[in-house]
Amino acid sequence: MQRHYVYNVPLSQFAKLTGRSLSTFKRDFGKIFSTTPEKWLQQQRLAQAHFLVTQQHKRPADIYLDLGFESLSHFSYAFKKHFGQTLTELQAPARTRR
Repeated sequence: MQRHYVYNVPLSQFAKLTGRSLSTFKRDFGKIFSTTPEKWLQQQRLAQAHFLVTQQHKRPADIYLDLGFESLSHFSYAFKKHFGQTLTELQAPARTRR
């Protein structure tokens, strides 16, 4: 999952690849990572998004699909919920440096 978190692979496929049923996969994942696979995937995607926006100065519209989000609005909503600020607010300091 660490290498493939940006792909929209169904959890059932991850479970199958590990030789577990979906429910067993979710249960084992929760024991190891103390979170659900869905939340873990989103956290990984959002952390990468934060890096790309702040360090690589990428535009959200250019990266959301590459990170596994299906819509820009969902990406923006998830980002704000996770980091407490919008992508526009995060990009504002980068714009003033140019």
